[in-house]
Amino acid sequence: MADVNAPMPGKICEVKVSPGDTVIEDQEVLVLEAMKMEMPIVATAAGTVKSVNCKTGEAVQGGDILIVID
Repeated sequence: MADVNAPMPGKICEVKVSPGDTVIEDQEVLVLEAMKMEMPIVATAAGTVKSVNCKTGEAVQGGDILIVID
């Protein structure tokens, strides 16, 4: 199991996966806006998305678990 964490506080611009989706390592899974820049956030491991713990427009804190990959 692997978690995708927010590297810093920001706002979720786009979530690109849903629970049940298969992802590969380094696949872009969401876009985070931080410090007026958009940052692609990638899967830390290959697997199946178990849960998505954020939604577009939501503010997140650094270290928050955004996506769980099984």
